Amino acid sequence: MEGAAEEPVEKRTDVAVKGEAALKSQYLTTKEQFHAFVDFEWQCQKGEKATDGDKAEDTMTTSIEEPEPKKLKLDPEEGKKGLKPDGKRIRGQNKSRPHTKPTTFDEKRLCLSVIQDKRDCPFGDKCQFQHDVAEYLATKPADIGESCYLYDTFGKCGYGLCCRFAKAHTTPDFKTMENAELVQANEGKMTVKNSLSKDLQIRLRKRSVTFNQSTEYLNTLSNQKDKREQQGNGDVHAPELSAGPTGGEQHVSTEAEAQAGLDKPPPVNTVGPLTDVDIIKLRLCEKKQVDFQDKLYLAPLTTCGNLPFRRVCKRFGADITCGEMAMCTNLLQGQQSEWALLKRHESEDVFGVQVEGCFPDTMTRCAELINGNIDVDFVDVNCGCPIDLVYKKGGGCGLMTRTKKFEQIIKGMNYVLDVPLTVKIRTGVQEKCNIAHKLIPEMKKWDVSMITLHGRSREQRYTKSADWDYINTCSKLASPVPLFGNGDVLSYEDAMKARETGVSGIMIARGALIKPWIFTEIKESRHWDISSSERLDVLRDFSNFGLEHWGSDTRGVEKTRTFMLEWLSFMCRYIPVGLLERVPQKINERPPFYLGRNYLESLMASQHVGDWVRISEMLLGPVPKNFNFLPKHKANAYK
Repeated sequence: MEGAAEEPVEKRTDVAVKGEAALKSQYLTTKEQFHAFVDFEWQCQKGEKATDGDKAEDTMTTSIEEPEPKKLKLDPEEGKKGLKPDGKRIRGQNKSRPHTKPTTFDEKRLCLSVIQDKRDCPFGDKCQFQHDVAEYLATKPADIGESCYLYDTFGKCGYGLCCRFAKAHTTPDFKTMENAELVQANEGKMTVKNSLSKDLQIRLRKRSVTFNQSTEYLNTLSNQKDKREQQGNGDVHAPELSAGPTGGEQHVSTEAEAQAGLDKPPPVNTVGPLTDVDIIKLRLCEKKQVDFQDKLYLAPLTTCGNLPFRRVCKRFGADITCGEMAMCTNLLQGQQSEWALLKRHESEDVFGVQVEGCFPDTMTRCAELINGNIDVDFVDVNCGCPIDLVYKKGGGCGLMTRTKKFEQIIKGMNYVLDVPLTVKIRTGVQEKCNIAHKLIPEMKKWDVSMITLHGRSREQRYTKSADWDYINTCSKLASPVPLFGNGDVLSYEDAMKARETGVSGIMIARGALIKPWIFTEIKESRHWDISSSERLDVLRDFSNFGLEHWGSDTRGVEKTRTFMLEWLSFMCRYIPVGLLERVPQKINERPPFYLGRNYLESLMASQHVGDWVRISEMLLGPVPKNFNFLPKHKANAYK
């Protein structure tokens, strides 16, 4: 695809603007000229003469103007009554925002018994889904492509006639085909682990799951609290110690321990300061060991750090991956959507899950639940989440200021886990009040296996550069516990400077979203001037992985599109190396408007949601008319 329009485009000739990346002058342009060029070339690529209706629709989706503010649903006379004294809206008046439920993509869905070629539907006449195949196909959206990724990879497609690529594996009499050789080759293989079983979900909802180890630990906490209260009243009696057969002292339970059911003698005689708790629990040296030294760690990214995206990053060389942040209370309630965040692909050789919570009881039980039901290499505690919803409850960054609860959570989770426990923190809560250096020596005493430090405080968010000097100071304090640094790594040069600070490894977050091939660049010590077609192939891999993960029916396709649009809101910030005046690109420098070396490169540089949708249409077909994505992603256009 050629990048030059028929008429020469006037280039921007002004000097570099502060905060913008330095580009070669021949590629610079203005906002209006950029969008005019992209829209004109898109119409040329279609090769069709647009009708008035098409032009109106295209203008609506690609307009560079901001949409008009939403009007209040109040009568003019009652306008003053519906507002606060300061002129702001009262609560509950922002509910008219367009929202599309996933179920509306398939208004008339085909019954599962028809998809699986079963003779009888178990629901009979009460079934709400369609059983007439011809009627369903008459209303089904057109197929996206001629080949089905699931059929080509696994030999069969479980979505049958509902698949948006159904022609690739459907016979003229509407039967689903199978490739016997591929089916046999993939038989018994489990590509995705850690799914929530129906039995466990039912037991969690009925609260019939037992947490024996968590109960033991929580009982010791309550006993310690009772002792402190008795000491405050002057009524405490020290536990008696009697000599064992070997001459060592044997622990005799206190009255509080007897009431808690912990008065059973230890299975073996203790020696020296050891107690029965030390003998029963798994020692740190006996836990599964993970080599964290000098690794590239893909950060647990909320929303964008899904399983298909992690598979893309693994292909480019990420060493360690971690699932998205999961709320411990939702996991304990058996919520399917929360358990989906714990899924692990077979390509993720070193994989962990990140949990968030603010109380020792829920976090300890959640750790025991994870330990006994899913396959992970480590568990990470989120102590860096800055959002108000988490912070105000005392979780995320809030744990850094609640040291006693923080200690109880770490010790409780370590007590029940057979895998290493890691912690992710920030420099602190306030901008000019770092507290990480005070917490790290304490975390070493709590037997934390690895610490990740994001070089910003909660108040800073992304407004300032990460403080790598402070990370260097903390890495020395953490030794011999490995400490990973996180913040502002977008090139292999940034990674080299980070390694000079003495950190054990590097965690990459936004850098992987902007260019997931950053792992390859770091390992090969080079700047990769990746072409636009190669970047489109990366997105194609993501779409295939998404169809495998979320499904190839209409609902799965649009779910994949939703996450692709979210990712493109970051990926559009990437500036090709060949266009830069100064290499490398800095993460806090926003890209100016520029025209790439071909049309696709220019389209991928657009920060408008309408152009992201065009990219998604190249891979996932046209967008349904009832799929209203603009209100959500418009806000992400200028992240």
